[in-house]
Amino acid sequence: MTTTYDGKKIVITGGSSGIGLAAARLFADGGAHVLITGRTGATLDAALERLGEKATAVRSDAASLEDIKELAGTVRERFGTVDALFVNAGVTASAPFDSTTEEMYDELFDINVKGPYFTVQALAPLLREGSGVVLTTSVVNVLGLDALSVYSASKAALRSMTRTLARELLPRKVRVNAVSPGPIDSGILDRSSLPADVVEATKDGYRSTNPMRRLGRPEEVAAAVAYLAFDATFSTGMELPVDGGASQL
Repeated sequence: MTTTYDGKKIVITGGSSGIGLAAARLFADGGAHVLITGRTGATLDAALERLGEKATAVRSDAASLEDIKELAGTVRERFGTVDALFVNAGVTASAPFDSTTEEMYDELFDINVKGPYFTVQALAPLLREGSGVVLTTSVVNVLGLDALSVYSASKAALRSMTRTLARELLPRKVRVNAVSPGPIDSGILDRSSLPADVVEATKDGYRSTNPMRRLGRPEEVAAAVAYLAFDATFSTGMELPVDGGASQL
């Protein structure tokens, strides 16, 4: 398996925190040049401090087609070509079916589905032969969980997109796969507006129902992303669960 990424050029959307940042650190520590995106300048600045001189940050809204177009131009200018693209930017929201709003539906699909689709479309001309694209799906795309109907559907759309884009990019010798995280201690709950006791109760609930009785770490998902991006050279259109067995057992 690949142990070094010297000279590789990698783009990570949603790379300023959580799983995206963990992947950026893995690649940067291995010698790659990494370009990360995010929506918040302060968060991007903090990420750059952790990633070092081989990283570049671009403020970009994953749901904005104009931002995606500008991102492609920036990547072309700074990198020329790309060895791996990790399409990780996404949001989550929950609400019971009978109280889900149109605004919530549109936001989730704009960011989680439209954004990734047009990000791959915009950056595909820059992908080198043999490169890998990785999309972030979720264990919820195969589970029926309360209050997550729209979020789950958006991730199921990404799972389908992984297959169809894999087929369409075969002539360019570009592989497209997906990583499917389960309950990961990425900090998203801690950064939410939920009270601390609710956050801990939620984490305890995830632990108690997971076959491995724990939360995953962002670094564990990052390792799977690296495998799909560089080492899974005879795999395309697949989804790799990193969920403690939640979708399998």
